[in-house]
Amino acid sequence: MTLEEPDRPALLAALDYQRASVRSIVDGLSEEHWHTSVVPTGWTPAGLVAHLGGAERHWRSVMLDDDPGHPFDDDSGDEPYDPLSPFVIDWPSEKVLAYYRDQSQLTDELIAQTSLDAPPRGHHGGPDAEQAATLREIVLHLVEETAAHSGHLEIARELLDGKVRLGLR
Repeated sequence: MTLEEPDRPALLAALDYQRASVRSIVDGLSEEHWHTSVVPTGWTPAGLVAHLGGAERHWRSVMLDDDPGHPFDDDSGDEPYDPLSPFVIDWPSEKVLAYYRDQSQLTDELIAQTSLDAPPRGHHGGPDAEQAATLREIVLHLVEETAAHSGHLEIARELLDGKVRLGLR
């Protein structure tokens, strides 16, 4: 299905670029450093990349009003999401990247077959939470969130092993 929306190519290119930047920043990071925090809040690169996969999954479930699950769900426990707890996970880096890749691919499949003007079928957050009005707003949010966390990962990478300018810009 090809949807003719003038901003579609730019939005999808921006999202792809930010995802690729995240992957580029963590490429070659040692397994030990994947699970090392360098910030007072305690998040780790593994936790932050898993969080990005979770964000893709969450917003897709908001669009569909459904979350079909993932094969890794049995390994993650069923604790409710707590935005104040640090992003940490004990999965090996290969598994974290597989989860992120899977979630990104499923989001891409949804976007490919859905108008950017389509409203979400589901609901984000509690009853007072601001709601995205369209898929376009959700894609913009994913670009924004991925870009912000890409910067966080780049700083963490410099503090962990001294590598710099690994993002794609």
